[in-house]
Amino acid sequence: MQQITSSNIVISGLDIAILVPCHNEEAAVSLVVKSFREQLPNAVIYVYDNNSTDKTAEVAANSGAIVRGESQQGKGHVVRRMFSDIDAEIYVLVDGDDTYDSSSIHAMIEALLEQRCDMVNGRRVSDKAAAYRFGHQFGNRLLGGMVNWIFGRRCLHILSGYRVFSRRFVKSFPALSTGFEIETELTVHALSLNIPMTEIDTPYKD
Repeated sequence: MQQITSSNIVISGLDIAILVPCHNEEAAVSLVVKSFREQLPNAVIYVYDNNSTDKTAEVAANSGAIVRGESQQGKGHVVRRMFSDIDAEIYVLVDGDDTYDSSSIHAMIEALLEQRCDMVNGRRVSDKAAAYRFGHQFGNRLLGGMVNWIFGRRCLHILSGYRVFSRRFVKSFPALSTGFEIETELTVHALSLNIPMTEIDTPYKD
């Protein structure tokens, strides 16, 4: 893996894949593709459409993404397919609903390389109460409390949909989940094997 030489990370020589699982994200997916293209112009952006009934695939393709599909319904199935299909040095996994800040990706990749991590979790920060649904807040606190009680306080946002991975992590991850529990599985896998990981604060939109 290429080493960085300064805090202003040079990414032009890195093989980066941006993975965007989508189901009915016609309204937001073009914003995600365009914003990450601005931040990482040399990265390859893949949008995997999971049986959308709107124009998600068409909009993503028109925005410049490579569009593929996964017929088995559920985010876990999509992530497993992405990890299997795509080869890269660095993988960025981000939701297609435009709630995550693309400019944070530089700090996340920098942390992956400088700290020799295999996973960097985007720790969601927002000063708007509307950005967090009650059920999502409750689920994150409940799962986070259980996971951190078992493994120690190493991860605050279990349910984050914004992460950066090394190739080693992606190609050794035994994905078993079918739905949105994939976020918990990613975290527990890293913690249970004591895989090097860290978290970076990232703004979260409502």
